[in-house]
Order: sequence, then C-alpha cells, then structure tokens
Amino acid sequence: MTKPSPAASFATDSTPLHYLTVTEASRLIGSGQLSPVTLVEAFLARIAALDATLHCYITVTAERALAAARIAEAEIAAGRWKGALHGIPFAVKDNYYVAGLPTTGGSRLMLDHVSTTTSTAVARLEAAGAILLGKLNTWEYGTGNGGVYHDLPFPVARNPWDLERFTGGSSTGAGASVPAGLAMFSLGSDTGGSIRLPAAACGLQGLKATFGRVSRAHCLPNCWTLDHTGPLTWTIEDNAIVMQAIAGYDAEDPSSADMPVPDYRKALHAGVKGLVIGYVRDLGPGGEALDAANAQAMDEAAALLEAQGAIIREVRLPAPLAEYRSVTKVINWAESYSIHEKDFLERSALMGQALREKMMAGFTVRAADYLAATRLRRTLTAATDALMASCDALLIAGAFHVAPRFDEPETITPFTTDTATSVFNVTGHPALSLCTGYDAGGVPLNAQIVGRFFDEATVLQVARAYESATPWRARRPAL
Repeated sequence: MTKPSPAASFATDSTPLHYLTVTEASRLIGSGQLSPVTLVEAFLARIAALDATLHCYITVTAERALAAARIAEAEIAAGRWKGALHGIPFAVKDNYYVAGLPTTGGSRLMLDHVSTTTSTAVARLEAAGAILLGKLNTWEYGTGNGGVYHDLPFPVARNPWDLERFTGGSSTGAGASVPAGLAMFSLGSDTGGSIRLPAAACGLQGLKATFGRVSRAHCLPNCWTLDHTGPLTWTIEDNAIVMQAIAGYDAEDPSSADMPVPDYRKALHAGVKGLVIGYVRDLGPGGEALDAANAQAMDEAAALLEAQGAIIREVRLPAPLAEYRSVTKVINWAESYSIHEKDFLERSALMGQALREKMMAGFTVRAADYLAATRLRRTLTAATDALMASCDALLIAGAFHVAPRFDEPETITPFTTDTATSVFNVTGHPALSLCTGYDAGGVPLNAQIVGRFFDEATVLQVARAYESATPWRARRPAL
C-alpha cells in the first residue's frame, strides 16, 4: 500500500495531538512525522487529565493500547504500513465485546462480565491497525426510557461544550469523547438515534449506515430489528475512513448484507453539482417542536448546497412522524424485553429506573401489537424508499432540540423523543447526523443527510460538500 505524502500544510506545534483528525494523523504517521506511541500517550494523558470530569470511559485499556502502539510503530518502520487507520487511537461504547476485557453495558447486572469474543467491527478496526483506548460510557444495556436518573454504577457522561448539559443517549461516552479529544473516533450503536443523537448533542458527524452494512456480531443487542452499529467522528472524511474498515458482509451476523462495499473516499470531494436533494422542510404534525435555531441552520444548509449546484426539491415524508415513532416503540419495547426478560424477572432491583421502566413497557406489549407494528414497518419502509427513489439524498431534521441541561430534567426525554432519527431505524436507510453550527450559547446544532439503501457514499459526499463550505470544524470545546 502506498504511503500518503507528507502533510506539509499541517503543523503539530499549532494543533494539540489530541485534536488531530484521523485524516491528519494518518498523513503524519504514514510519512514518518508522528509516532503511534507518541499519539497514544497524548490521548492517555488527555484521558487522565479530563475523564474524571467528563466520565466518557468505563474502562481505559492503557497498557493494551501502548503495547499495540509499539507494534504499530515497529510495523510502519519496517515498511508494513496498513493504511489510514494504522496507529490511530479509538474507543467503543461498552456494549461492544472485546475478548479479555470487561463489557458492562453500563449495568450493575454485568459488572463482572469479561468477554470471550470480540465484535466484528472492533476486530476489523484492529486488523487495520487502529488502537483501542477503552470502553465508553452508555445508558444501561444501551437503552432506556429517554430519561437520565443518575442511578447507574458509573457517573453520567458530560457534554464537553457545556458540562451542565446532556450528551445525548444512549452512546453517551462515544458522543463526548471525540470533541473533547479523549478518542480520535468512536463507535456507538443506534436503535432509534443513539449514534445520531449524541453526534447532534456533541457536534459530531455520526453515521447510522444501511441496516446490514456494518456487522452487529458480538455486540450486546437491544432490538434485533432496529439495531445498527457505526462511527462518530469529527470530520466527514474521518467517517469515510472508519466506514471503509468496518463495512461489509459478516457471516456471524444473520442480518448482515452481502453487498459490495465501495471506496467511500473516491467521490468524497466531488461536490453536489447536479445532485437532487429532497428537503423535508415541512415535517408535518409533530414537526412544530423543531427548535428555531435548528430550523434556520437547516434552511441555510439547503441554500448552501443549492449554491454549490445541488437541485433542492421540497418533499414530505409519506407518513406522519407519529407512525414511525409508534412502530419504533412497540418493536423496541417487545424485542428488548425478550432479550432481557430473565434479568427483569429475577434481578430487576439491580436495574436503573430507565431500563426497568422500559422493561415494564415491553412486558405489556401484546403479540397482536408487535405483529401490527412489523406489518406497518414494511409499509412505511416501502413508501419511504419510493420517496428516496425520487432524489439522490434527503436533508431532514435530526434532533429537534439542542443538548438539554441536567438541571432541567423535563427537557431530557423530549431531546430523545422529539426527533426524526427513528424514521430511518424503521426503514433501514443510511442516515448521518451533520453538525450545522452552534446556537447563540455555543451549543451544537444538527440536521440529517439520508441516502438510498447501501449508498452511504452519496450521504458522505453531500455531507462533505456542506462541511467544506462551513467553519464549524475549526471550533472545539473550551476545556
């Protein structure tokens, strides 16, 4: 594999190592200007300095990471550079199994669990030379009722843009760690928005790929029908790099799709001229909850893409948001209860309030309700896919609100429920949460870019065109 050319325009003396992007660090490592050991040491120092405040990590694997960094350094010195992720430090939500390491799921019920298998996504990243820093904070079992009750065995993760604000759930540590410089990228999981909501709250680019595109093998399940795994990154190019490593068929995941994986960076910088982008400006009933700042930023994003040559067409979802949300709730409640029934019946006293209340809801779902929801899901998927066939991508709201404050608990559940994210868990289309700026208080704003089945490449292309024309990636939290 050809090494990248030296990053002549990038100066490490002006940007701390912990704020390098994957793209920047890869160029420096590949050209011999940066040691993986030095890079990993910088991230471990950053974790040691800030994680007691941010609570991103449940487990930090410092010795394991340093050993892997030394191996990567030796391999690269010997001319065996593996590519863009070789020597790059990352972290994963603590529902990804890694052999020999604890996987707690953020729960008292799993505090003593040590994995004997490694998730396919993590195994693929490590095979590409990426270096695991540790396991990240999460809502219990990666799920809940949307509320935060400060009753789990690990302190609640804090938003690096404002420590008094929520990170979005359920991939809480995954959302907080990357903008704070405690991981270069992270992996989360998404059943109704749990990659995209933390990305929205924390100013990241978070991708839920097409259902079946990224393996879920050896991850703690939440809802077999709606679960997705995927990356949270600082930039769109970083997202493309990570997706290149983790996407693809996996025989160990029964839902994995045997589809070719394109080169996600090939057309990344091609722009949007001539692309038809459907703009879901009118969200219908329920859409009035969208914050004015998010709505304005989305209008500006549409105008910016149009100025770059995209054809913007206003479109509407084929059904009210409430229908997608009800399907998500019924299927999620029922399947999650099925997964965790034994624990609920035998050890519910050890569960936190959010998980326990969700289990109680799942207990009440009738078979008739579940079957009706699965039938409606097929109808909604077909209708939404027909909409997608009329355009190259969609621009639509993601999280309706900015990250809420912990001292206003009545706003936390609406942050999770007032969204258009679950629409694409129901349908399985690829959807990316895109940072669209910051409100007057400096809190991140967001929108979604959505694509056709297995066309993450166009989603990334559109998102990159917007990102390249805006200044948002030059801004980091003041920590």
